[in-house]
Amino acid sequence: MSFAWLTILALVPLFGSLVTLALRGQAAKWSGIVFSVITLALGVYVYIAARTEDLSERYQWIATIGAHYALSDNGLSMVMVLLTVIVVPIVLIAEWHVGDNTSEGARHGIVGNRRWGTGVFFGLALMLESFALLCFMSADVLLFYIFFEATLIPMYFLIGGWGGPKRGAAALKFLIYSLAGGLVMLFSVVGVGAESANQGTVSFLFSDLASMNFDSTTGRLIFLGFFIAFAIKAPMVPVHTWLPDTAEQARPGASTLLVGILDKIGTFGMLRLCLEIFPDASRWAAPVVMVLALVSIVYGALMAIGEKDLLRLISYTSVSHFGFMVLGIFAFTTTSITGTGFYMLAHGFSTAALFLVVGFLVDRRGTAWIPAFGGVQKVAPLLAGTFLVAGLSALSLPGTSSFVGEFLVITGTWQRFPWHAAISTIGMVLAALYVLLAYQRTMTGPVTDEVAETITTDLGGRERSVMALLIALILFFGFYPKPVTAVLDTSSKDTMSQIGMTDPTTGGNR
Repeated sequence: MSFAWLTILALVPLFGSLVTLALRGQAAKWSGIVFSVITLALGVYVYIAARTEDLSERYQWIATIGAHYALSDNGLSMVMVLLTVIVVPIVLIAEWHVGDNTSEGARHGIVGNRRWGTGVFFGLALMLESFALLCFMSADVLLFYIFFEATLIPMYFLIGGWGGPKRGAAALKFLIYSLAGGLVMLFSVVGVGAESANQGTVSFLFSDLASMNFDSTTGRLIFLGFFIAFAIKAPMVPVHTWLPDTAEQARPGASTLLVGILDKIGTFGMLRLCLEIFPDASRWAAPVVMVLALVSIVYGALMAIGEKDLLRLISYTSVSHFGFMVLGIFAFTTTSITGTGFYMLAHGFSTAALFLVVGFLVDRRGTAWIPAFGGVQKVAPLLAGTFLVAGLSALSLPGTSSFVGEFLVITGTWQRFPWHAAISTIGMVLAALYVLLAYQRTMTGPVTDEVAETITTDLGGRERSVMALLIALILFFGFYPKPVTAVLDTSSKDTMSQIGMTDPTTGGNR
C-alpha cells in the first residue's frame, strides 16, 4: 500500500459534509455537488485501480483488544463503493430544492423543517456517504460495527427533517428497528472478540476470524446475532415493517439513499461476515433463510400489487427484490453469489429511478395516492415515459441491469436448489403485475380535473438530466455487465472457497 486511497475516498465526503453544513443557500448546494462529484471521480479511480493494485490498508488501532483500522478493496466492496459514489450526486441534483425556504421550494411541493436549509440535507447526505463507504470497505468487525451504527445518525435526520406529516414517527420507527438490530449485533461483535482471545490471539480482522474454528453452538449463536441485524437492515420478512412507513413519509431522495445504498449493508454483511466467517453456521441456517427469502419475494410482490400509495408500493417491491438477493447468497453457488452482488448494484439504480421519478410526480400532484391520478401521460408524457422505463427495470425486463442480476441469481440457485428457483419465479410474474397496474392506474385513461389543475409542467431540464443518467446506467450495465461481473466473479470464488463448497456439476440439491 503506497498511498491511502481508500481513506482519502471516505474522508472527502466527510470533509465536504462539514463545509456544506456551514454554508447556506446556493453556496451550500454547489458545495454538496462539488464534493459529491470529487468523491465520484475518486471512487471510479479506486474501482479501476483495485483490479490491478492492492489498495487495502491496515493499521494497529487498539492493540489490547486486537482492533485495527483496516480497509479492504475486496471485489464486492468495490462494487458497493461504485454504487454509492454514483447515486449520491444524482440524489443531490434531484433534491436541489429540498431545503429552499422560498416560493420555488413551495412550488416543488417541499414539506419539511423550514428552519433547515439545503445545506443541512446535502451535508447529511455527504456524511451518510462517508460512513457507508467506510462500512463497505471495513476489514475489521469492530470498525464495521462502528460505521454500521454511525450511518443511523444522518439517516435519522434525513428522514425526520423533510417529508410527510408523520415523518418524525417514521424516523423514530426506523431508528428503533435499526438500534435493536445493532444491539443484537453488538453481542456478536463481543462474542467474536472473546472467542478469538480464547483461541490464542484476540483480533477483529475479517481475515483472522475467517481462519478460526468456532464450535457449533458458539458459532451458531454469534452467526444469528449478525444475521438478525442484517435481516432488519436488508429488510426481510418479518422484520421489514419499518420500511413502508419510512418510504411513505421521507423525501424520495432520502428513501433512495436508504434503500438504494444503506439497506445494501444488510446483504453485504451476510456475504462478508456471515458466509465467510461462519460457513458452518451459514450452511446450518440456509434451509430456513431460503424459505424466508421466498416468503419475502412473494409477500413483497403481493403487497405491492394491493398498495394504493406509490411510495409504499416501491418499498414493497424492494422487500421482494431483497428476497432474491438473500436467496442468491444462501444458494451457495458462484453464479448466485455473483448475481446477488450485481443485483445489489442494479437495484440501487432501478430503485433510485423509481423513487425519484415518483418524487417528481408527487411534487406536482401533492400526493402519492394512486386513485388521485389518471391520464398523466397526456399532460406530462416525458414523466410518464420515464416512470414506465424505471418500472420495467424494476420488473427485470431483459436489457436492463436488474435482469442480469435476477437471471444470475435464479440460474445459480437452480444449480443446487431447483425447487426454490422455480418458486422464486412467481415473484417475476407478480412484478409485471405491480409495475404495469401502477402505470395503468396513474398514467393512462382520461385526464382527471385534479391532474389537469396540478400537473401543468413536464420534466424540467434538471429532472430530465437525473432520469437520463439513471436510465443510461440501467441500460449500460444491462447490455454490458462485464466490468462488474468480472470483479464479482473473483470475490465470489473466494467466498465459495472460504465456505468450503464447490458448484454442483448438474442440477439438484447437492
